[in-house]
Amino acid sequence: MKRVTVLLAVFFAWTGVAGATTMPQPGSLVRVVRIAYRAHDGVLRAAWVELPAWYGPLHHPALPLVISPHGRGVPARANVKFWGNLPAEGPFIVVNPEGQGRRLALYSWGDRGQIDDLARMPRIVMRALPWVRIDRRRIYAFGGSMGGQETLLLLARHPHLLAGAAAFDAPTRLALRYREFVDLHNGRNLQEIARYEIGGPPALEPRRYASRSPAGFARRIAFSGVPLQLWWSVRDRIVSEGWTQSGALYRAIKRLNPRAPVVEFVGRWRHTADMRAANRLPIALGRFGLLDAREGLRLDFD
Repeated sequence: MKRVTVLLAVFFAWTGVAGATTMPQPGSLVRVVRIAYRAHDGVLRAAWVELPAWYGPLHHPALPLVISPHGRGVPARANVKFWGNLPAEGPFIVVNPEGQGRRLALYSWGDRGQIDDLARMPRIVMRALPWVRIDRRRIYAFGGSMGGQETLLLLARHPHLLAGAAAFDAPTRLALRYREFVDLHNGRNLQEIARYEIGGPPALEPRRYASRSPAGFARRIAFSGVPLQLWWSVRDRIVSEGWTQSGALYRAIKRLNPRAPVVEFVGRWRHTADMRAANRLPIALGRFGLLDAREGLRLDFD
């Protein structure tokens, strides 16, 4: 009777009870499970966990985990589609947290509480899905745009958590980013949103903007020992000055520590188009051993 009770509990956790719901993906090799967690401020948030379709309560070897914060204004659920069937091909697990900043969810912009929540994701996933086993020696962070910014801040603030990180088209200097918002079609609105989330404009709150800027943590990143990939494009029209953002961070890291395990990839793609299963995401994963090398996969950046 006890064995039956345990199996039923596991089944209910898998199919939707106890805060976890499965999003069916017809014909997909990947299963997506929605879980709930309490953010740093007590607000209830969701995260979408991507697992190989064969992975479940009765077959659950320890797998690597990728923490993937979403981009500015992009729902975490939309972040799921970037990964395609790659988690099954690894295999590995991906968690896409909804996030929560000082005041906003979709515009968290590297808030300290949000970064600490990202660091809790391995525990959050295992608490919500008790049968999931994570290889704690192989936890990574991958993010694009604002998600790349938060990936870099996670590396800076919690370096011992990660075995590697990849940031795609990430802003690294938030005060400069604030000024550059005016070049976007909704730039004034973005500045207003930033002031609400961060607490004011950069001129009045320079420390708050600095605390959310990976550039200010260049020394920590340079000596963290964590392998890092920085991907940015010269044709990016969103983070249009990549040379002064991700490019500048790369140069600062190398200047501080020429032996730092950081590599830079510069191309001509649209903003965050590189972080896609059909684009350069497999290359980034392969460099960390999360995917096997593929025949015919070319490292060109046009």
